[in-house]
Amino acid sequence: MGLKKKSKVTTEFSSASMTDMIFLLLIFFMLTSGLVAPNSLNLKLPGSSQSRVQIDSNTDDVSITKSGNFYLNGKRITKTDLEAALERKAKAASDKLDITISPEAGTAIKHVAFVMDIAMRFQINAILAAEEK
Repeated sequence: MGLKKKSKVTTEFSSASMTDMIFLLLIFFMLTSGLVAPNSLNLKLPGSSQSRVQIDSNTDDVSITKSGNFYLNGKRITKTDLEAALERKAKAASDKLDITISPEAGTAIKHVAFVMDIAMRFQINAILAAEEK
């Protein structure tokens, strides 16, 4: 008796469902990538102007040399003393303290960021007066 199986196993693969999954993942990642905010400094960059800025005499100046030396109002000061002096001035000020940060051209960013961090911690208004190269 010759009985034959009527069902054969097929080796075909349907990629329609795989395509749907890829499109759903693509849409998901496109939507969620817009919600991720980078962790960085919130800087307000100034525009270029030819007008001269009048600086109030109450504004303190923090100068930084290429070699990493700090000067507060023209007097050399160490990093720890600078932090203590700015903290003291910020607490003694009736309003917010204003400082200008004046690095020489070619000064390492870490020195400028150090002073900006002090200003942020003690709520000091800091103006970056950088030279162009």
